[in-house]
Amino acid sequence: MYDSTCYIAQEIAEKIQERNRCQRNGENSTKLNVTIRSLLQNLKEKIDQLKDLLLRSISTRQITQLEGDRRQNLVDDLLTRQRQLQASYKNDGTEPDVIRSSLMAGGMTRGVINPWLLEETEETSRLGFDELKQHQQRIIQEQDAGLDALASVLSRQKQMGQEIGNELEEQNEIIDDLTNLVANTDDKLRSQTRRVKMVDKKSTSCDKVGSWTSALSDTRWDEDGQPVECWW
Repeated sequence: MYDSTCYIAQEIAEKIQERNRCQRNGENSTKLNVTIRSLLQNLKEKIDQLKDLLLRSISTRQITQLEGDRRQNLVDDLLTRQRQLQASYKNDGTEPDVIRSSLMAGGMTRGVINPWLLEETEETSRLGFDELKQHQQRIIQEQDAGLDALASVLSRQKQMGQEIGNELEEQNEIIDDLTNLVANTDDKLRSQTRRVKMVDKKSTSCDKVGSWTSALSDTRWDEDGQPVECWW
């Protein structure tokens, strides 16, 4: 509703500018005056509705106090603009600068952008009404192009982030496989170490038995069967 109300205010500004031009050229502006009065009445009704909706939203706590203050500033700006348009309509073309300012964007009131109270720059002050509209449309197109470029960059960054995520998942899987492989190798190494120790132990036992057997074979015996010489 706020956007549609701003659109009505903009339309009124354009109609008043058109009426003033007709009056300067000596053309009949009765039809335009009727249209402007109707639009001014519609603008007043829209602003009243905005005020009622805002009051209801604040009282029922549908929005925060900070948001309520922000919207109240916007409504106050609309009220200011309504008074300016009403004065411009009654002045019959004596305040063209007020109408032209409605096509500009900017201005600050209590920290909120006020599109109605901007002083024109030297560049736009030399432009006619139609040229000013074209200038505004060109600015909007440039902003749209900038937003498209920004969207493209963000899309690319998102794609790069996804690719990095996929690469990290693959690297994690490789690390998990290596961890399992190292664990299996460690288990096998421990098993082989135990086997080597067992073989070494058996080998030592066999050496002792062999020495004992060899010693028995080298023993000399007397006629009574008693050993006379023993090497072990």
